[in-house]
Amino acid sequence: MTLDAALSYIHSVAWQGSKPGLSRTRELLQKMGDPQKKLRFIHVAGTNGKGSTCAMLESILRNAGYRTGLYTSPYISRFHERMQVEGRPISDEMLCAVTEFVQPFADAMTDSPTEFELVTAIAMEFFARSGCDIVLLECGMGGELDSTNIIDTPECAVMCTIGLDHMEFLGDTLPAIARTKAGIFKQGGMCVTYPAEAEVEEVYREVAKQRQLDWRRADFSRLHPVSHDLSGQRFTFDGFGTLQLALLGKNQLENAAMALTVVEALREKGWNIPDRAVSEGLSTVQWPGRFELLRTAPDVIADGGHNPQCMRALCENIRAYLPNRKIIAVVGVLADKEYEEMFRPILPYVEKFITVTPPNPRALHAIDLAETLVRLGTKAVAAETVEDGLKLALFMSGQNDAVLVFGSLYMLGDVRNYILGE
Repeated sequence: MTLDAALSYIHSVAWQGSKPGLSRTRELLQKMGDPQKKLRFIHVAGTNGKGSTCAMLESILRNAGYRTGLYTSPYISRFHERMQVEGRPISDEMLCAVTEFVQPFADAMTDSPTEFELVTAIAMEFFARSGCDIVLLECGMGGELDSTNIIDTPECAVMCTIGLDHMEFLGDTLPAIARTKAGIFKQGGMCVTYPAEAEVEEVYREVAKQRQLDWRRADFSRLHPVSHDLSGQRFTFDGFGTLQLALLGKNQLENAAMALTVVEALREKGWNIPDRAVSEGLSTVQWPGRFELLRTAPDVIADGGHNPQCMRALCENIRAYLPNRKIIAVVGVLADKEYEEMFRPILPYVEKFITVTPPNPRALHAIDLAETLVRLGTKAVAAETVEDGLKLALFMSGQNDAVLVFGSLYMLGDVRNYILGE
């Protein structure tokens, strides 16, 4: 099977759509010999912060000497990014071989898997063939009925921040969404949760009692920022001393606190994770597209923020890292997002918006987004392509200004391609 054939098969229209339930994933994996049963996992859910937390834990565990797997979505530049071993995306050859192995089992199913279910099965086979010691497994949209939830009790289940997103599938209140996502908490397991509203924590408390969980909350009172600039940030976390984090923003410090709480839990279970591995893991972690500095003079910063919660974090980062700077924003969103509410908090910080259409079938057209932003009382102009939008933003910016690109992860591949030449 060629790479084009493998990717064409994976993205086939036959697999499209979202169909709740684990039966298809379970059937497909059983036909494959249940590769996931050969693996151990840290299972991470939540609305925001999942990927960053996974990336930090993967980097820490890899520096501790473990053979790590990482499963995330969506990808930024190339499909292969979605499944990695020891920080390296799956190779063309391995992707072709595993897809060819999975294809006859998927084709034989009466109830066809969705694309995400198919990709999850491919990833499980890849991690098993690669002999991973531990896999950082990021949930897709939900929790209980997410295809990643076919695993047995993980080493630790992790719940990041909860917000109102994908409400048509997950529930229309925070407690309802929390209950759906808490479906990853397995009987007798261990879980670490982000501090949350009382009504959300009551859901966690109830589920933890029902399933006899060892439940821990990350304690942000142990977190003490020391310094920050666009090259990184220093902080202390009680019990770990002073640490350097390559990722930017207060939200990433909180994600680091989540990761460190998981490290403590894993150590209690016998995992050998020395302080050196923690320090090196956090100082070298890479997670593209999260308030990421791509170039200087002018500074170009890319952020995949795509919901109101992300926008609040982005506003915090603007105040912390770009005070009193002229900011030109290049923005694009998907049409199914609450984009009016999303943009309101950031309007005071941006001098002008340049709108683009992300390369996704669900994208809101750049002209429609520009009209919305003008209606909200700001300056906006539509560009033909992401590259055109970036060229215009750079033309309008002086060396001391900043170009901020945000709104959808789906356009960041084009951004990185233009700015970094990837």
